[in-house]
Order: sequence, then structure tokens, then C-alpha cells
Amino acid sequence: MGLGGCTNTGEGTAPARSRTPTAATVTAGPTSAAPAAARLTIKDFTFKPAALSVRPGGTVTVVNEDSTTHTVTATGPKAFDTGSIGPGRTVTFKAPGKAGSYPFICTIHPYMKGALTVR
Repeated sequence: MGLGGCTNTGEGTAPARSRTPTAATVTAGPTSAAPAAARLTIKDFTFKPAALSVRPGGTVTVVNEDSTTHTVTATGPKAFDTGSIGPGRTVTFKAPGKAGSYPFICTIHPYMKGALTVR
């Protein structure tokens, strides 16, 4: 019995290769790192944007465009607190150095809520 089909004569086609992607060849879409600085505006008793992102230790600038005093105060561990920000005033604070989500409120108007994501 001969094994004629098993010899390599250099003719014919190469063996078929699998086209199944492996983990090494699968790529996700572009990712965006959080910015080093962010701006938060207070207007009409609302934080705008209500959710913002910044890098650990990044700078957050808060602009009070409202007609009354507000604060930006973390609701969890004392991660940040701007103190009172008068109408027309601007303050900055340093974001926490640890990644995570930090909900905040205005302590004068606690229905005003937002969240700072550090990533």
C-alpha cells in the first residue's frame, strides 16, 4: 500500500491556515485617556456637565455662572471640597489621586448633584 498523497513534491497548494482571530490579533477601538484638566460650570442651579472625567491628580476648574453661592463637595470620603464659590467666581481643585467615581453635591443646595470620574 502506498502513501502517494503524503509526499512533498513542492507542487500543489500550501495547507490551509486558520483565519480564526486570536486574542493577540483582536484589537479594540481607540481608547481615550481622561484629560489632565476638566471644567465644571454651575448655571441655573445645575452642574454642567453633571458627569466629568479627569486623570488622577488632574485639575478641575469650577466656574460659578449662577446668581448665588455654591460648593462642589464630594459626598463620600473627604476627597475634595471647594468651599463657598460666590457668583461669578472661579476656583480650581486637584482631583483625587486614586481612580474611581466621586459623587458630589452643592452643600448649600443638596439637590444639585454630579459625579467626577478619575481614570
